[in-house]
Amino acid sequence: MALTFAFIAIAGYTGLTAALWLLQEKLLFHPMAAASPPKAPAGWTIEPVQATARDGAKLAGFLVKPPGPPAPLVIYFGGNAEEVTGWAPGAADYGPRALLLVNYRGYGASEGVPSEAAMFSDALELFDAAMKRGDVDGTRVAVVGCSLGTGVAVHVASQRSVKAVALVSPYDSIRDVAAAHYSFLPVRWVVRHPFDSASRAPLVKAPALIAVGTADTLIPPSHSKRLASLWGGPVENIAIEGADHNSVYGPKYFAALRGFLDRHL
Repeated sequence: MALTFAFIAIAGYTGLTAALWLLQEKLLFHPMAAASPPKAPAGWTIEPVQATARDGAKLAGFLVKPPGPPAPLVIYFGGNAEEVTGWAPGAADYGPRALLLVNYRGYGASEGVPSEAAMFSDALELFDAAMKRGDVDGTRVAVVGCSLGTGVAVHVASQRSVKAVALVSPYDSIRDVAAAHYSFLPVRWVVRHPFDSASRAPLVKAPALIAVGTADTLIPPSHSKRLASLWGGPVENIAIEGADHNSVYGPKYFAALRGFLDRHL
């Protein structure tokens, strides 16, 4: 009888580990269908952006621009269940700056299948293409990331010159967050998309704004604090009291973000 229970326990444990290995993309990435074409704020302009990645995947999104001469640029990297072009009507919340919103592979109208490697490569290609545009100020660029997208933003900031980095609900690594949630499984051995921001943070000298919800249980603030402690440049922290993972955005956050961008762009 004891051997039977032991066998069942081992089989169950092995099965859970195998399921995590096989299903982790479905747990990590939640592609959203393309939304209706967005509108720009009054007086702003919006234009489609289409890019072809080096492996041929077609990426799609929009660039929203304020009136006047070429403005500083903000590149936004969304969470794991965001169709980022939905931010276009609220572009003015980021201040008088151009806002680049291009969906990850498999999200919105972008082709392909999301993965850490593909998202990192695509983000750098999009950044480099944006720097060649004459209708934005490529000398004043900030990257903004939310949740999963904070790992993409940190990677870009570690590889390219940016003036500022804003991170909403960031993590030290997806591997560490997953290991905390599934402490009874050998998560560190099976995660294929670690999004290891902790190893890249010391390389980034640009100032960072790190915003967290004090009631976030998906990415607990302790993971954000660890990332902040490893950052290679100055860090400003903002805690939204009572906010969970999905309710950080609001007047307090956007006021802090605009002030942060004003100072560094």
